[in-house]
Amino acid sequence: MALPVPTVGSARKLAFLIASERETLTRALAEAVRAQGNQPIVQETAAAAAQALASPIIDVAIIDGALPGVNWDLVRQALAGDGAADPEPLDAVERRHIAAVLRHTRGNRRNAAQLLGIARSTLLAKVRRYGLDRDPSLRRG
Repeated sequence: MALPVPTVGSARKLAFLIASERETLTRALAEAVRAQGNQPIVQETAAAAAQALASPIIDVAIIDGALPGVNWDLVRQALAGDGAADPEPLDAVERRHIAAVLRHTRGNRRNAAQLLGIARSTLLAKVRRYGLDRDPSLRRG
């Protein structure tokens, strides 16, 4: 099914969210969007992009597939609509949440355990169970 493509002659400017950490890519896309008479809104993190998507002004979203922190399962679910996707397993939700808390605490496992309301030893066991100890972005920095 072909979707209508906005043209330069469109009556209203469109707001394009461009979510990427890659400066060259965002600059090129933003220039192309601007050249068509539309408004680029550039965000460099998944969290900032999610916050921008909550705004009703975003008409088009371009999300870099390599942007860290994007939960593509949730993106697919959101695009599929309510009830179209199977519920996510609890292990997957827990793994993602623990990873997010470890990123928030910059790898400080004592603080992460306190935020999660679990013992540090329990957190360490879960980190090993989910393979989060092999993720360099979740190490103390």
